[in-house]
Amino acid sequence: MANTEQNQEQDQLENVESTLGRAEMFVEENRQTFLLVIGIAVAIMLGVWAYFKFIKGPKEINAAAQMHQAELYLERDSVKLALNGDGNYPGFLGIIDDYSGTKAANNAKYYAGVCFLKLGQYDEAIKMLEGFSSSDEVLEPLSIGLLGDAYMEKGDTDKAASYYGKAVGKAGENKFIAPYLMLKLAVAYEKQQKFQDALGVYEKIKANFPATEEGREALKMIPTLNKKLGK
Repeated sequence: MANTEQNQEQDQLENVESTLGRAEMFVEENRQTFLLVIGIAVAIMLGVWAYFKFIKGPKEINAAAQMHQAELYLERDSVKLALNGDGNYPGFLGIIDDYSGTKAANNAKYYAGVCFLKLGQYDEAIKMLEGFSSSDEVLEPLSIGLLGDAYMEKGDTDKAASYYGKAVGKAGENKFIAPYLMLKLAVAYEKQQKFQDALGVYEKIKANFPATEEGREALKMIPTLNKKLGK
């Protein structure tokens, strides 16, 4: 019995040694390939590190600095300077072109959309706002709401109401922007002659945001719509 166990252990050791031997032979035969793969992986990692440290990082910083002046112009309502620059600073459009791929360039699309709306260039505003992306709990719903504004100005009430509805959904219970967007949605419904839908939105504003300006506006509009609906 002892001899049998010893023989089994010996066989197992031989199998292990045989496996290790084959593995060593495989590694030896493919040494160049392994070294090449490792070298490529290291080169990629170094390339990524260098890109973020020496290219993307400084590009982000420069873009943010350029954005500051454009934002100042927009705050002063110098819309064309904010959009096109002043010769020293590029403006939002220049930032989009010169610093593509940066956070600043993405945000510049939002601000450019605002500028085009102010200038009455609604198709350009839509183009910019559709190119903007954000998961920010304020900027995302506001940008969608601005798309609604652009379509409303173009006379496309159906699309405007659709975007306002999406914006309201994204705003959730945010007490600063939700009632503002809900009021826009209610007005769009009124323009569509969807008085029952408009009434429902006004009632939600009244119930959830009674202390806001929009809440006071809803309070005034509810009796008017009830009258229209024969209630």
